[in-house]
Amino acid sequence: MSIFTSNNEQNAEQAVDKHALIFGLISVFLCGIGFSIIAPVVPFLVQPYISNPGNQAIVVTLLTSVYAFCVFFAAPIIGALSDRYGRRPLLLVCLLGSAIGYFVFGIGGALWILFAGRIIEGVTGGSIGTIFAYFADIIPPEQRTKYFGWVSAVVGVGSVIGPTLGGVLAKFGYAVPMYFGAVITLLNVVYGYFFMPESLAKNNRLKKITFIRLNPFSQLANLLSMKNLNRLLISAFLLWIPNGSLQSVFSQFTMDTFNWKPVLIGLMFSIMGVQDIISQGFIMPKLLKKFNDKQISILGMVSEIIGYSFIALSALFSFYPLLIAGMFIFGFGDSIFGPSFNGMLSKSVDSSEQGRVQGGSQSIQALARMIGPIIGGQIYVSLGHAAPAFMGMILIAVAIPVLYKRTHVSM
Repeated sequence: MSIFTSNNEQNAEQAVDKHALIFGLISVFLCGIGFSIIAPVVPFLVQPYISNPGNQAIVVTLLTSVYAFCVFFAAPIIGALSDRYGRRPLLLVCLLGSAIGYFVFGIGGALWILFAGRIIEGVTGGSIGTIFAYFADIIPPEQRTKYFGWVSAVVGVGSVIGPTLGGVLAKFGYAVPMYFGAVITLLNVVYGYFFMPESLAKNNRLKKITFIRLNPFSQLANLLSMKNLNRLLISAFLLWIPNGSLQSVFSQFTMDTFNWKPVLIGLMFSIMGVQDIISQGFIMPKLLKKFNDKQISILGMVSEIIGYSFIALSALFSFYPLLIAGMFIFGFGDSIFGPSFNGMLSKSVDSSEQGRVQGGSQSIQALARMIGPIIGGQIYVSLGHAAPAFMGMILIAVAIPVLYKRTHVSM
């Protein structure tokens, strides 16, 4: 029996296109760098255009929200188009749009130009959903959670390098990390153009695209009506709202609470990447042997609640070691929730629906990350620096029983 199992596993491994896998991992690594390299400097780029310092946190969070707003509308369209025409052309267009967005943001000169850069990047911001659909195409269902763990680890490496590099490059000018992010993303486009294989076979492609598939609201309603997806997506939505708030307000939070500069802020963002590497390299393989995807997701959510509590305490007592501890705990939870969630999501539908479901998930995540920064920025200004973390504790505490009920029924 053990020999039979071993042969099955070996055949599954051989079924993975190695060239496609290598390109996919390089893509997410460069995306990890590109997305994270700009994080430490956004408040400093905004600062010259804000007359009232009290409004800076709101503007910073609105920049995140407008990006998420564009992703919300664009992701279902990109997902549907990738189901119809293949992942390769859509992924290349998305990456090119990100590069242009970084470049425009770096040019700056006025607040509206900064928003224009985020809008351009957001309109083509379906790259992550398309990348996950790409991996779902090339990886057998029984191995997807493991490979999605690898993806998170590789993103983690990029996320470790990105913020630290961004903080260092900011010494040469706050716009320099933006230009570097644009160059890195363009290199990824060039590499993909010459070496990226198409992952979706023509016989598995969508035969026709209807208007409903391009409408984000119809897509959301359709996805949430699916019994095997609705509780999973609702629980993730409740988790993504405070996550989006934390990501958007974090740089401003460390500036206001601890008077930190870009280098230190970049190092703190790197903690998230370190957690991904540690979790996927050492912890996740052990968890997968003992628990299923849903149980690992709940463990991640509990860890995030604990992390948020430490972050809130760091604000209340202005004691940065509590922030560092909270980020490590939060980072652990986030690093194990992502792969397990994507594993459950990809196993819920067949090949022809991967782009649609991943695009729909990306759209829901964008909606949460549009709402989260707006709420987070407002309560940060009106209720205090600890308020966004308290919001995270409350919403994830609500999300856990939503996902647990699904877990109980599934088991």
